Amino acid sequence: MVAGIQIIVREVLECYFNIFLIFYFVFTRQEDKRFGVKMISLTDSQKIGMGLTGFGVFFLFFGMILFFDKALLAIGNILFVAGLAFVIGLERTFRFFFQKHKMKATSFFLGGVFVVLIGWPIVGVVLEFYGFFLLFRGFFPVVVGFIRRIPVLGSILNLPFISSPS
Repeated sequence: MVAGIQIIVREVLECYFNIFLIFYFVFTRQEDKRFGVKMISLTDSQKIGMGLTGFGVFFLFFGMILFFDKALLAIGNILFVAGLAFVIGLERTFRFFFQKHKMKATSFFLGGVFVVLIGWPIVGVVLEFYGFFLLFRGFFPVVVGFIRRIPVLGSILNLPFISSPS
C-alpha cells in the first residue's frame, strides 16, 4: 500500500515538475550576448505566473511528503492553476482546459482539485494525476526530447532497451 502511494506521489511530482520546466524554458528565453542566442522575454504577469506555478509545485510536493496534507495540497493546486493562467493568459487557459476533446481530462483534473479541497486528498490526487496525464500527454514527447539532451539522463534514455518502442 505504501509503495503504491510512493509511486503515485513520485509520478505526480515528476509530471508537475516537467510541465514547470517546459514553461520555464519556453517563456524565460532572453537575448544572451555571450552566446549570440536570441530568446523570448517574459512579461511581468508571466514572471508572476512562473513564481505562482513554482510555489504551487513546492506546496504540492510538501503536501505529498507530509502524508497528503489537505491544506498544503489545496494551496498547491490553487497556486498551480493560477500560475498557469498567469503564464499563458486567462483566455488561452480557458481554451486549453475547455476544448471539446479535453473535457474528460479537464473534469478529472478539476474534479480532483475539488475533491482535495473538500478533504479527501488521496482520492483527489489520484483523480488529478489521471486528469493531468490526459491533459498534458501531448507535452510528454517534448519533455522526453528535452531530457534526452541532458548529459547523464540523455545517455540513459538512449540505451537500446529503453529507447526501443516495444
